[in-house]
Amino acid sequence: MKIRKAIMDDADKCAAIATAAYADYVPLMGQKPAPMLADYAVHIARDIVFVAERDIDGTTDIVGFAIIIEKGEGYWLENIAVAPLAMGCGLGRTLMESVEDYLRPLCDRYQLYTNVKMERNIGWYHKLGFTETFRGVVDGYDRVYFEKEIKT
Repeated sequence: MKIRKAIMDDADKCAAIATAAYADYVPLMGQKPAPMLADYAVHIARDIVFVAERDIDGTTDIVGFAIIIEKGEGYWLENIAVAPLAMGCGLGRTLMESVEDYLRPLCDRYQLYTNVKMERNIGWYHKLGFTETFRGVVDGYDRVYFEKEIKT
């Protein structure tokens, strides 16, 4: 597996991964999660987007991605998603390590949010060392906010 920065040609694949990865949450939330509505070409153009490539049957394909954005109050993991066919093999953790390696010289902590209905994700963020900081409805979504200190 290889982690690299995304190029514009990766935008459609990132969108497809997000659609597949978040599809199970549509009925739970009663609406599409924000990552299913994102413009990945815009993210690639203005943010930091890492993609994970894996060789599948002799063909290299993108199987996951992570997006880092900078807001006035610091850095955020805007989205992380893994294609369903690649879930459960540590790819998400590898992407998170890449995010933290990138952020380490830039800041000492970063934040993220997820939907309150995404209990599996909430549990995963806790296991990765994130601390919950806030719950509330933002932009029409019932969100849980987290923060994590980056160890040097």
